[in-house]
Amino acid sequence: MTNAVINAATKIEAILYLKGKPMSISEIAEYAACDRTTVEEGIIELIDEYAHRDSALEVVETPNGYSLQLRSGFHDLVQTLIPVELGVGALRTLAAIALNNPILQSDLINLRGSGVYQHVPELVELGFVKKRRDSESRSYSLQITPKFHQYFQIDQLPQLFSNSPEQKQLELELTAQPEPS
Repeated sequence: MTNAVINAATKIEAILYLKGKPMSISEIAEYAACDRTTVEEGIIELIDEYAHRDSALEVVETPNGYSLQLRSGFHDLVQTLIPVELGVGALRTLAAIALNNPILQSDLINLRGSGVYQHVPELVELGFVKKRRDSESRSYSLQITPKFHQYFQIDQLPQLFSNSPEQKQLELELTAQPEPS
């Protein structure tokens, strides 16, 4: 390994640590002021170094790029040291958003009540929910963020509700039929 690659690896490690989020090769190259090949070699060197260290950290490739993160074996420690304090109401509101993701705030209010006005800003501030103005209505569109998936260790939520017209018609037919006596 050349000195340039070792120095690049150290610089890349610092960049990944300071940014605290997955980054593409191009983004890293821009911050490190070097070419893509040097970044790729530096990342390989870092991955190898962390794989052979007895360390709580690791460099991993994610769908969004490369990231310096805590090894999965330490997630329980994070939960113990940095628990998120959410009340029952806020947790229920978060669950409603996750299950209906995305959902209009007006629909969420109809579902959960006016407490949503207090819960949503808290969930946005904690980074679990993203809020943006919906282009088709006067309400806000709410959806869960990658932090939600990471914190609750959920890769993907099951599709519990089907919005297909056939499914809704079937549900209507089932509820409209009288029960046998």
